[in-house]
Amino acid sequence: MGIFGRFEKRVEGAVNGAFARAFKGDVQPVEIAARLQRELDAEAKLMSRDKRLVPNEFVVGLSPHDHDKLAPYSKTLTSELATELRSHASDTGYVFNGPIRIHFELDAALPTGRFTVASEAVAGVEERAAAEDRPAPPRPADRVTDPGSAVRARSRLVLEVNGTRHPLEPPGLVIGRGTEADLRINDPGISRLHAQIRVTPSGPGVSVDIVDLGSTNGITVNGHKVTEAALQEGSRIEIGSTRMLVHAPAGR
Repeated sequence: MGIFGRFEKRVEGAVNGAFARAFKGDVQPVEIAARLQRELDAEAKLMSRDKRLVPNEFVVGLSPHDHDKLAPYSKTLTSELATELRSHASDTGYVFNGPIRIHFELDAALPTGRFTVASEAVAGVEERAAAEDRPAPPRPADRVTDPGSAVRARSRLVLEVNGTRHPLEPPGLVIGRGTEADLRINDPGISRLHAQIRVTPSGPGVSVDIVDLGSTNGITVNGHKVTEAALQEGSRIEIGSTRMLVHAPAGR
C-alpha cells in the first residue's frame, strides 16, 4: 500500500464509528484528510536535498449543512487530522514552520458535499521575556551605530508577527530561531541570532532601526535587501519566510 493509501487508512480508523454515521452522504472526514495531504504535496518548497517546507495552517471552507455536522466533532477531528499530517510529513521529508492549525469556516456559497482548502506556512513565534526584564541585546562588533540612520518614532510602535504584537521598547530585541533570541521564530530560513531591532530614546519618542547579525539569508525591509535600515510606522520586514510589520496600533 502506498503512502496515500496508508494515510487514508489511518484517518479512516481515527474517524470511523460515530463519525462515519454522522457524515454519511455529506463531506467525509477522510476526504478532508486526503485533500490536506494533497495540499502539502502541492505546496512543498525545496529547502535542502531531502527536506521540503510545507504549510502548517489550513482553512477548510464548508457548506452550512456540512459545517453544522462537523461542528460537534471539530476539536477531535482537527487533532486527528494534525496527527496524520505530521505522520505524512515524517514519511515524505516535509518540515513545518510551526504548529499545525486547522480551522473549519462556514462558506454559504458552497453546496452540501463540497469543500475548499486554503493553506499557508506560518512561523511559530515565542517571546522570551518582556523588554524591561531582559538585558540589552548584543550589538554587532563590526558596525558603528549612526544615530542619524534611525527614524524617530513619536508614537509607541509595535512589531506585528503572525497577528501577535510585540512592543518596541528600549533597548530593543534580538530576533532568531535559537533560545538566546528575545523573539524566537520557528522558521528554518531564520538563523539562531538573525537580526537585532534597536530602540533608543530620542527626545519625546524613540529611534528604531534593524541590523543584520551576520545571518545566512539576510533581511529585507520594504522590498530591499539590507544589512541595516531605519524603521518607522509602516515598515515591512521579511526574514526567512516570515513577514513582519512595524506600526502604531490605533488608539495609542
